[in-house]
Order: sequence, then structure tokens, then C-alpha cells
Amino acid sequence: MEQELLIEGDVQNLGDSSSSNTLDTPQVGMYFSSEEVRAFYKSYAQGLGFGISKLGSKKGDDDQIKYFSFGCSKNGKTVPRVKNSFYPRACSKTDCKAKINITVQNDESCFITSIQLEYNHALSPRKSRHFRCNKVLDPQTKRKLELNDQVGITLSRSFQSFIVEAGGYENLSFDERKCRNYVAEARRLRLGNGDAEALNNYFCHMQSRNSNSFYVIDVDEDSHIRNIFWADARCRDACDSFSDVVTFDTTYLTNSYDMLFAPFV
Repeated sequence: MEQELLIEGDVQNLGDSSSSNTLDTPQVGMYFSSEEVRAFYKSYAQGLGFGISKLGSKKGDDDQIKYFSFGCSKNGKTVPRVKNSFYPRACSKTDCKAKINITVQNDESCFITSIQLEYNHALSPRKSRHFRCNKVLDPQTKRKLELNDQVGITLSRSFQSFIVEAGGYENLSFDERKCRNYVAEARRLRLGNGDAEALNNYFCHMQSRNSNSFYVIDVDEDSHIRNIFWADARCRDACDSFSDVVTFDTTYLTNSYDMLFAPFV
């Protein structure tokens, strides 16, 4: 009876949105590739109004994953998280049992072996895009955020441009906080004051220990690093002995189509 009341309330909350009846409900025996199964269950959960997370996995004797599960993000029992007794943080766990169990075959395809579709909390279809699992920054958006940050465009202006480009805030798969966190992380990974000097000192140290080590640093007119090449003594000796070199081309990172093609030559 409790489940029926929750489902009835969910239909009312949907408003003008499409009914959950139009969603592809998980069924035992459905086959997927390892990349498709998470996308399928996440789409189902987003349409119904709950978030998902990976609950666990199990490896076989060959150290390869054989079983894993996806379930409601509210899975698990309530554990008080009190770092500051004056400002206790509420826990959202309700020990929800909704989940799917998946078995992985030798060809890396997988299929659903068991399902639990019952849940013990109210659903929020309209708010589901704000759940953590549904906030996704695609590579092209990440690239734009980094470029805009480097030329001095404020994050709020960048985010407003994404809203206009998507045709409204409701069409975005991320929020401003997600963008802010990514820009902060990108800044930390960027070369800071003294990093270039430390890198040059390290190469000088390598060369002082073995004169056969080689390096060259390419800088622009503002003395900013553009390219770095180095070959240690062992690599150069191997090249002399075997007359062979392996190169790794990463120019795919510069294109705007996000086509991953990284040849080893």
C-alpha cells in the first residue's frame, strides 16, 4: 500500500512531464555492453525521479569483474555525520532497496540477473537532473571553461552563455557549482609560479648526472612553456642499439569534435 501511494504521488508530481509508463523498465535477461548498462539505468532512474550509484562489484579468479550492481543513491542505513556538533549534517540515506544486479560475460557483454524496483522514499522527477549522478560536464564544455578562464572571462558569464546556447537552464546537464568546481580543479593542475623553473632545474639535474640525457624547452615570446621534449640516457642508448622509437601522439586533445584517436607509432 505504501508503494502504491508513493507511485500515485509521483504521477502527480510529474505534471506536464512524460509518464513513467513510457520509460524502459529494467527486466531480467536484458543484454548490454558494459558502457550501456549504466546509461540505461541512469536514464530510467532520472525519468522516475531518483539518483543512482554503483553499490559494489565482485571479481573472478582471473581478477576480472564478474558481477556488479547499480542501485538507488539512498541505499544504505542512516549514519550520523557530525564534524561539528553545532552544525550536524543530515543524512539522505533511507536504506532503499531499489537496484539491479548485472553479470559480466567473457566477451565483456553483460545482462541483468535480478531486479528490485521497490523504493521507500518519495520521488522527484522534476529535480532529478540536479542529482549528483546526472550532473555531467562533457569534454567540449570543459574545454570552453578552461579557455574562458585563461582569457579572463568570469565563470558567471561563461555559465550564462551555456544557458543561452542550450535554450534554457532546464536543458543543461550541469549547474554553476559543477562548473566552478571544475575550473578550480583545472587551476590547481595548471603550472603555477615556480613550476616551470622547478621543471628546468630537474632536467638540469638529470643532465648533470648523465651527460647523455637530452632535453629542450620551447617557450613563446612571453617565456611561457609551449612544448617540452626530453630523452633520458637509457632511452637514447636503446635507440642506438635497436634503431627504433615509439611515439605517442596526443594532438587529438586539441580538436573540437572530441574524437579520441591516440596512435602509438
